Parts: sequence; C-alpha cells; structure tokens
Amino acid sequence: MAATLKLTHKAIGVEVRRGKYDIEVDGQLAGSIAMNDTIEIPIEPGRHVLQVRSGRNSSRTQNFDAAEGQTVAFRCTGKSFLPIFLASFVVPSLALQLRLTAVDRDR
Repeated sequence: MAATLKLTHKAIGVEVRRGKYDIEVDGQLAGSIAMNDTIEIPIEPGRHVLQVRSGRNSSRTQNFDAAEGQTVAFRCTGKSFLPIFLASFVVPSLALQLRLTAVDRDR
C-alpha cells in the first residue's frame, strides 16, 4: 500500500505570487498545482524531499517521512511578511512557503 502526499495551494488574504507551482518530490517533477487547488500524489513509504517552484522562485526543501497508508499534507503559498518578500528577490528560495498541516493514517 502506498502513502499519499496531499498539497494545497491556498493563502489567507492577498497573495502576490498566485501562479501555478511545479511540485518536485525527491528532485523529480511530480505535477503542478494552481491557486486554490489541492492535489494528491501517491508516493512510496519512506523519507522524501518536497519543494515547490515557480520560475526562478522556489520554497526551501522540506524533508518528511511517510508510512504505508499514511497521508502527509502540506500547504504552499507565495505570501510572506514584507521583509521576507523583499529578501526573496535576492534569495529566490524564500519566495514560496511550504507548511506541514497534517499527518493522517488512512483507515
């Protein structure tokens, strides 16, 4: 039985970077996600690395473990505080945010 990676692209309030994000799992393109969408990607149980990209902008990499039958959920957004937003023009890996929201076991 595989595990599931669930990714939601959502922001509360105004988001400047609203475009589609490419999803990379373990360095490989696994799909893309548009604003206000959710995608579920089947993954093998074990340790993984997740990153979202939009052109030169990206998130920092997020390491996570997924057990068999487990759903690991993240939320991604381009919204950030003004100092981080401004710094992202120099450091593109600050432009997008990934946050772990839930780890659920399928029943």
